[in-house]
Amino acid sequence: MKSLTSSLQHFVVQKGRLSNKEAIHAIVGGRVLVNGRKGTLQQPLAATEEVTLDGQVLKAPQKFIYLAYYKPRGVESTLNLQIPNNLQQALGLEERVFPIGRLDKESEGLMLLTNDGQLYNRIANADSHQEKEYVVTVDKPLTPEALAQLAAGVVIMGQMTRPAQVQQMGDMSFSIVLTQGLNRQIRRMCYKLGYEVERLVRVRMVRLELGDLKPGEWQELGEKGLSNLLSYIS
Repeated sequence: MKSLTSSLQHFVVQKGRLSNKEAIHAIVGGRVLVNGRKGTLQQPLAATEEVTLDGQVLKAPQKFIYLAYYKPRGVESTLNLQIPNNLQQALGLEERVFPIGRLDKESEGLMLLTNDGQLYNRIANADSHQEKEYVVTVDKPLTPEALAQLAAGVVIMGQMTRPAQVQQMGDMSFSIVLTQGLNRQIRRMCYKLGYEVERLVRVRMVRLELGDLKPGEWQELGEKGLSNLLSYIS
């Protein structure tokens, strides 16, 4: 994990308002503790660590939050409080968490939310093509030709979409696994083939599944769930 500062010594100088010499003496003398243990001068600090000087807290440990959330239809995937029905209001959390992977207002389903900036960057900027699975309902019966075209790729916004895994679920519904996230991609693909999307639900992101969550519900990811997710992200 990337450190927050160049060294414990630098941190104590800045936060403890000590001179460089005073900070060295405090650390070497055992007056500075990191997670209850004597610190060292060049020790890096992580966001989750606590630092005290003479028993006074210089840095409280940051608690990271990882949530699987069922975004309801009608909620905007934004934290901007000026926009009605925004994500921040819908969640009602004191902590500010950020969505990894947006869903448009009329779509619903799984979102991953966190205040861990490093995890956000790791997933958002991953080199691998991460799978996202959706269940889609359209306005009229699907044809074998349309399903084959959705799987092979459709030209939208001047480019061909990547091949996708498509499986028919009903006369007017199908599941699709994408490895890219173009703006309103599924809706545009269906429209190009003569269909209107009536319902679109994201049910999986990489190895994280929607499961039994109901619209508006969220649950914290346990250590096992988080590790499982990260193991599939390069």
